[in-house]
Amino acid sequence: MSRKKIKLAYITNDLVRKTTYKKRTKGLVKKVHELTTLYGIEACTIMYSPDFNSQPEVWSSHVSARRLLSKSKKLPLSKQNN
Repeated sequence: MSRKKIKLAYITNDLVRKTTYKKRTKGLVKKVHELTTLYGIEACTIMYSPDFNSQPEVWSSHVSARRLLSKSKKLPLSKQNN
């Protein structure tokens, strides 16, 4: 079974757009939480919407997100085969 293909378009109604954003944000956070629990990995989400919030939403915490970002910056760049 497959879902119907939906056409992506800007949602002009502010209330519907905000509701959709909140639902998708909640779904993404749930997926990341499940991944961290099932696989025992460290992960974070940083979501920013210029339409609704001036501050980015961070899961699980700002401290853990900063720690993960600094860890990822320290990783060596992988060599690419040409």
